[in-house]
Amino acid sequence: MSEPSISRPRRWDKPFSLEPGSEEEMTDADVEILLKKPPFSQIDPAGFKRSLPLHDIIKNDARVVGFDDGDIVVRRGDWGNSAFFILSGNVRVGLERGKPTLPDEILGRRHHKVKNLWESFSQLWRNHSVPEVRKLDSVFSKSELKTRHAHNSTRIYLQEVSAVLDKYHTARLETGHWFGELAALGRTSRVATVFSEGVSQLLEIRWQGIRDILRHDQNGKLKQYIEDAFRERALAAFLRTTPLFHDCQPELMQRIVDQVEFHTFGNYDSPKPFKDLIENQDHATEGGEPVIIREGDYPSGIVMIRSGLARISQRHYNGRRTIGYLSPGQIFGLDEIRAEVQSLTPVGCRTQLSAIGHLNAVLVPTPLVEELLKQNDSTGAADLHEVKTHVSDSGSHSVKINDDTLLSQLVDQNFVQGTSLMVIDLERCTRCDDCVRACSTAHDNNPRFIRHGPILNQYMIPNSCLHCVDPICMIECPTGAIFRDFAQGDIIINEQTCIGCAQCASNCPFDAIRMVDIRDSKGNIIVDSKTRSPLTQATKCDLCIDQRGGPACERACPHDALFRVDMQDASQVGEVFSR
Repeated sequence: MSEPSISRPRRWDKPFSLEPGSEEEMTDADVEILLKKPPFSQIDPAGFKRSLPLHDIIKNDARVVGFDDGDIVVRRGDWGNSAFFILSGNVRVGLERGKPTLPDEILGRRHHKVKNLWESFSQLWRNHSVPEVRKLDSVFSKSELKTRHAHNSTRIYLQEVSAVLDKYHTARLETGHWFGELAALGRTSRVATVFSEGVSQLLEIRWQGIRDILRHDQNGKLKQYIEDAFRERALAAFLRTTPLFHDCQPELMQRIVDQVEFHTFGNYDSPKPFKDLIENQDHATEGGEPVIIREGDYPSGIVMIRSGLARISQRHYNGRRTIGYLSPGQIFGLDEIRAEVQSLTPVGCRTQLSAIGHLNAVLVPTPLVEELLKQNDSTGAADLHEVKTHVSDSGSHSVKINDDTLLSQLVDQNFVQGTSLMVIDLERCTRCDDCVRACSTAHDNNPRFIRHGPILNQYMIPNSCLHCVDPICMIECPTGAIFRDFAQGDIIINEQTCIGCAQCASNCPFDAIRMVDIRDSKGNIIVDSKTRSPLTQATKCDLCIDQRGGPACERACPHDALFRVDMQDASQVGEVFSR
């Protein structure tokens, strides 16, 4: 009996312009027209590899998409895997200043009402005896949410664009502008909603394509554009996420925006720093991480983490001891500058800040911070107390636990990357394996994690996907098969586009991605039609994305021993690791 076989997929077997939602395939003629227009005409094609030319990147990683008046292009809070360049027409960007932001209801999101105790109890006799019953007043209630099928996809659109423009604060982006590049490159969620104003035509580029252009563009025009765009569009809003800047006067905020410095540590498109961190834990706090501010140095400003994670450590005998870590939005150096303002003498940093892997940060110069502190002081004693309290809450030592040794282990082994870290309390776990069986049942009898992994004190960290803040498994995926779910931000794998290259499994420092042989319904291994070698695909925990109630493993544990922990949530971390 011959084995079932198919051709082994390769990158660009399926160009972006042939994926759902595309209108027409990108042709060589289309690419030539684009290459003659800025900013693509300003990119030097000579810097690109012969195997990865600029022409082919645009042809395979980009597509032209049309939008009608009111069509929502991206929504605030969605996870971005691509960026957009406006070829013609205009789009509107929702802003957060001055007027209310676009509410979730008109963006297609719904708030679910949780039943109270009486409603839950009364379901026993009040439920309908026929399926799929709806309340007419809720189905036909007046709503601003509208959908339509156009340009080969279903779009959410704003019915009354003029009314939206009057009611909400927006800014216009015209032909020749980019948007969405910060979320795509930062592997973060969208910070604003963008919708089409009139008919527009956009060029959408997958982040892998932007990455390759940035890597080989010797002129650096696109990189400079991205930095300028962040300063102009998003920096002020980013700063205001910290209580310190909540009441900053517009004039001072503008000077801060103009003078803030951008700093990057580590290599954005390489998993090497993370692997080195895991493999060389003894040197992690000494020579393995880029130091942002050394202990004892006078801070030239406050450091605010934009993306990535940073370690806070302190000298301890002949080595260093980890005492906390920072995640995006948190700041370092404020306590020293405040002490300097109060004592009128320079105060050195009592701790050291270093980058864990790739990190983006902004530095607000000391004179501006001092001016801001004096401005906040002038708001009065009550307000001053409130500001100090808020700043303390969001200050440098934001996430920590009482056990310094355990904290060091969590940071050294990079588990602080996890937004859904699986933790098993071995003092409660009876090894019944109900968690593994539940996972297997939820995934067609294929368990997506192994109840085996490092043990820190009484806690086991099984080999299960952490759904990292910075998912380096996505870095080298040639087809974009591993990506963030738009709704929840979880990291999932698309079996339709996974080519089995194993790059994600190789990049993952936690051994959380496994390569498996794939079979047909009769159990026969599927092989490559040319080489006859078995075809493999990547698999991993997907947090039971298609199951009701969330991860089955956590719900199945009869002893309350298995937890999913967001390591950026200080309260969750403290609750689980201080039990």
